[in-house]
Amino acid sequence: MKLDPSAFVADPKLIQALGQRAIELSCGAESVLFRQGDKPAGLYILHTGEVTLTMTSLAGEAILSAHAAPGSVLGLPGLIGNEPYTLTATARSGAKLGFITRDDFTALMQSDPLMSLKVLQVLAAEVRSARQAILQR
Repeated sequence: MKLDPSAFVADPKLIQALGQRAIELSCGAESVLFRQGDKPAGLYILHTGEVTLTMTSLAGEAILSAHAAPGSVLGLPGLIGNEPYTLTATARSGAKLGFITRDDFTALMQSDPLMSLKVLQVLAAEVRSARQAILQR
């Protein structure tokens, strides 16, 4: 099953607000950002490069795959729900990202209600994309 890459792309104003609190990262080699089942520590913004998102069944079979586009916010459902990540995110060599800790994300959401609405837009797009992918199976 494949998800639409645009499902993870956030409004530029949200990217800018998150970016002001982000730690910038450059991947010199392929790097796992987070793994399916890990406790969420924060979220990532993909600035440039490639990130692949995957989900596997309990038996280890590939269920879902998606390539994130620049401007994508990754790890949001786990962070918002305070539940383990449901996907594994792997950044390719050369990817440039921002990382926002849980505390910095929470502070932004509490201080700027408009950003909370923009986060909901990203979550809604992810849900729509997943439902479309299920329908096309």
